[in-house]
Amino acid sequence: MKIVLLGSGNVATHLAKALKSKGEEIVQVYSQNLDNATLLAQSIATEAIGDLNEIKQNADLYIISVKDDAIESVAKSLKNVTGLVVHTSGTTDINVLSSQVTKAGVFYPLQTFSKEKEVSFENIPLCIEANDDSQLTILSNLAAKISREVYKLNGEKRKVLHLAAVFACNFPNHLYALANKILSQNDLNFEIIRPLIAETADKVMSNLPENVQTGPAVRVDESTLNKHLSMLTDMPELQNIYQTLSDSIKLMLK
Repeated sequence: MKIVLLGSGNVATHLAKALKSKGEEIVQVYSQNLDNATLLAQSIATEAIGDLNEIKQNADLYIISVKDDAIESVAKSLKNVTGLVVHTSGTTDINVLSSQVTKAGVFYPLQTFSKEKEVSFENIPLCIEANDDSQLTILSNLAAKISREVYKLNGEKRKVLHLAAVFACNFPNHLYALANKILSQNDLNFEIIRPLIAETADKVMSNLPENVQTGPAVRVDESTLNKHLSMLTDMPELQNIYQTLSDSIKLMLK
């Protein structure tokens, strides 16, 4: 397929490389920041553009991989294209596209991406949606080229999945950052806690998380909980987080 990629961020970067590795042809990379578009375009040997008016009109697929609040404005510039237009958002409705273009879809990879860390798309769930069966078949076939985990989900299911992903990924990572803050303020290195993080993640690969919960809250160890809260007196925002999460763990025991 001839593909135009609109975006040059983390998702766009990994998606471009995965598609190219399977023989798909990325004919253009667009970004408002031409330098960013050029950087990605050079890595996959294609053309970089910084103006939506320069987009090729006859590609087979247009992948919009930009911030959610910019998807609609980018889609408006694609009203005259002949190919299928998709976005990669977990929360944006397909109607944002179908109100602007004839062929609309969603191509949402459920993963956390960073440009500096390589990932294999083979095990990344790809959630797809389209406004008709023929376009859904096209997306299904394309998704199957780069991933073994392809799911046909409507917009409501995809939004629920994205919400769950925030709890499973974004919030824990923030908690790691807070743990690092506590450690560094006390002259301790984050390295000491990495094995604990790895074991915690590994356990939920074969168990439900509620069945492997540990710690003072699940033991209802009020003495330890109170000691920890008193240690956070000078950091009331962390104290509130500690209390809220401990209370939530206790509720799951009921």
